[in-house]
Amino acid sequence: MSRTLRATALAGVLALAVSGCGGVGGSDDDSGGGSSGGAGALTTMGFGLPDEIAKTRVETFRKNNPGVDLKITEGAFDEQQFLSAIASGNAPDVIYLDRKLIGTYAKRGALQPMTDCVADQQIDMEQYRPAARAQVTVDGVVHGIPEFYSVRVVYMNEALLREAGLTPDDVDLSDWAALPALNAKLAKVSGGKVSRIGIDPKIPEFLPMWAKANGFDMLSADGRTANLTDPKLAETLQVGLDLIAAQGGWGKFKSFRDTFDFFGVKSPLAQNQIAVWPMEEWFLNQVAKNTPKAELVVKPFTDRQGKPLTEAGGQAWAIPKGAKNPQAACTFAKQMTSVETWFAAAKARQEARKAAGQLFTGVYTGNSRADERIFNELYQPSGNKRFDDGVQVIRSVQDVAYSSPPSPAGAEFDKAWTSAINRVLAGQEQPAQALARAQREATAALDKAAK
Repeated sequence: MSRTLRATALAGVLALAVSGCGGVGGSDDDSGGGSSGGAGALTTMGFGLPDEIAKTRVETFRKNNPGVDLKITEGAFDEQQFLSAIASGNAPDVIYLDRKLIGTYAKRGALQPMTDCVADQQIDMEQYRPAARAQVTVDGVVHGIPEFYSVRVVYMNEALLREAGLTPDDVDLSDWAALPALNAKLAKVSGGKVSRIGIDPKIPEFLPMWAKANGFDMLSADGRTANLTDPKLAETLQVGLDLIAAQGGWGKFKSFRDTFDFFGVKSPLAQNQIAVWPMEEWFLNQVAKNTPKAELVVKPFTDRQGKPLTEAGGQAWAIPKGAKNPQAACTFAKQMTSVETWFAAAKARQEARKAAGQLFTGVYTGNSRADERIFNELYQPSGNKRFDDGVQVIRSVQDVAYSSPPSPAGAEFDKAWTSAINRVLAGQEQPAQALARAQREATAALDKAAK
């Protein structure tokens, strides 16, 4: 998004915040605006209907709210489209976006506080997991309702470990000094060409979690101060750089990794193309669906002291400034994330998997009470120890998860450090130089947003 367009959009956001103008993206029928549950048209942005989880919850809402004309505008959340819609007075009624963006848009006046929504609809925020709740709470005010809850664990291909004379117990990502030797046993590199990844550190994406494992936060707890020049971050980055350098270097490593399809029957696990890597919990579900005979082992990611550690992420529902039907939007956000609706969706997933002769590994949500009901009443161990153990590992780390704090310039902060790491990986800058530049860029963005 160009700076000019961004500035124009943000100016419109501020104008709407002052004037309280509505937009044609919401209901044109004011008759539903004052009802407790809402009526009239309700337009979404950033949400789709790719599977039974989404479809079941939307169908449940429609059944419970026949007076609401729900219009699902399918497609991923787009910042430019969103800000332009608000600036032009054409805001959607409810948006579906990464929780990491809540702080940024809340600070810019693009989102409505949900204080009245929570009170009027009697939404118990305590049902949502603390890490998810923290991401949607800005300066003590709720600006979103948490949806899915994604955590990161370590996946291992036991067949490749066995080939190297190792067991899952020999894999210890907390022992950074031992990682190069472990990687050398697992990787296959010939003539500088990688045909099997031993350990994928998943950088730049997972660098914040590795930094956390090193006892360090890249962003302050209040989301306003960048900490990108600390020696601990440079040390953390070097661990990942060394692993990649030993596997052909970034260009060859990335080119090989870019061929992976984690969603299909020819995943890198099934193709024996990778041995050890951290990844989100959803991969267990894909393996159960596509390659249930694969020799997958799941373990917690840990800090350098060996204690389980994971970063939680996911989406949230939020109501933009200028939404014409905030009452219905609030009802929608509540019902899409309620215990009953999540349970219905999980049951639909279970039935679909059973009909296809596939394993059901549960559904992981931002609502801890929904998860309790799903796993107490619906989920049953399959008898396949790999997947049953994997489910237990995922559930065990949910309550120890942390999340990135809400920030007035979260997107800009992420762009600053991610771009820096990409420049290092591409050989364009040295780590110290890149991180110093990222610190300047992130600080400027955070200071500007704070003002």
